[in-house]
Amino acid sequence: MTRAARPELVTDRLCLRAPDARDLDAVTAFYQTERAALAGGTCSAPEAVTRFLALLGHWSLRGYGLFAVTLKGAPDSAVGLVGPYFPPGRPETEIGWVLFDGAEGKGYATEAARAAIGFARTALGWTQIVHYIDAQNAASIAVADRLGSRLDPAAPRPLRRTEGETLVYRHRAEGAA
Repeated sequence: MTRAARPELVTDRLCLRAPDARDLDAVTAFYQTERAALAGGTCSAPEAVTRFLALLGHWSLRGYGLFAVTLKGAPDSAVGLVGPYFPPGRPETEIGWVLFDGAEGKGYATEAARAAIGFARTALGWTQIVHYIDAQNAASIAVADRLGSRLDPAAPRPLRRTEGETLVYRHRAEGAA
């Protein structure tokens, strides 16, 4: 998939675009903070760059991935990553999200995740969508609840790099009650 073919999603307040070099600093800075502890774990600067490269590779190999989320009118300043994600070790297709410092508590994760879910259902044909959430991440659990997702205790769990329990929230199927 060429860069020109990569989708851009637009919501009332946000633009979601494929990540690129302008997002390197924001993404790698996030993975070196305590906020990342509930999103795969905090890591060193070189490891954070490797994670960023993996995000780019996901797009190259799968044709989709986590979108860089920006505010409308500020395309060069990502406030988070949200979108479809299905790397090795994940048993099911996921819509995931992380917000960077200062972007939390404004509804951006819910707004962006709704757009990403719509994209995954229409463009990717996904019928099953889950959200893998650290059990200590109350903010992400609240986002899953706002999206209409429900805890699925019987769902298989992904491999983890960090300690702690992973919860699986299943997004209701299109048209389900």
